[in-house]
Amino acid sequence: MIKGADIMALRERTGVGINDCKKALEEANGDMEKAVELLREKGMASAAKKAGRIAAEGIVDSYIHLGGKVGVLLEVNCETDFVARGDKFKALVHDIALHIAAAKPEFVNEDEIPAEKLAQERKILTEQAMNEPKPKPAAVIEKMVEGRIKKYLEEIVLMDQKFVKNPDKTIRDLVNEATASIGEKISVRRFVRFEMGEGLEKRKDNFADEINEQLAKKGY
Repeated sequence: MIKGADIMALRERTGVGINDCKKALEEANGDMEKAVELLREKGMASAAKKAGRIAAEGIVDSYIHLGGKVGVLLEVNCETDFVARGDKFKALVHDIALHIAAAKPEFVNEDEIPAEKLAQERKILTEQAMNEPKPKPAAVIEKMVEGRIKKYLEEIVLMDQKFVKNPDKTIRDLVNEATASIGEKISVRRFVRFEMGEGLEKRKDNFADEINEQLAKKGY
């Protein structure tokens, strides 16, 4: 069992978010030094140290799905115009735009989700757990709901989604690694995703599968 005090101690040392600190400690079986090392290997610790810096430069990129069925506009910020004009930064931004086209996130970060939306989802998941055929204790239901909420967030929050080109990494991992490699704070600010005929009565196409097929053809 990972103690809250250890999570906070790791957060103080690295500046990394509470959830990522908890995951690192669990992976390290509670070993603080190993957890610090794991976060550094993932680029999180160095990225966190840059978190307070101002990222006011950057680019707006676009990705248009073949045939013009899906379009994405994305703004990603960095600290200097020099980095914004670099190929490495541009490639990162374009990869994220492509990912958004395929994965359909709704928010950049968890803190953007309206409280009422999250509360409604929690209510629905709680009712589902309570209505399962085999009755369960309240503590078990609470644990089930928390697990399902986490999965729900991974589906709608861009930074927590698994990268379509490499599901072993999240978009947060991708940005943290780029931050460590480039040496500047990088932040995804906002995006808009357009889908042809969205909201109209029409045949449903699986754009994620289409994009994944294209990636496979290109060897990703």
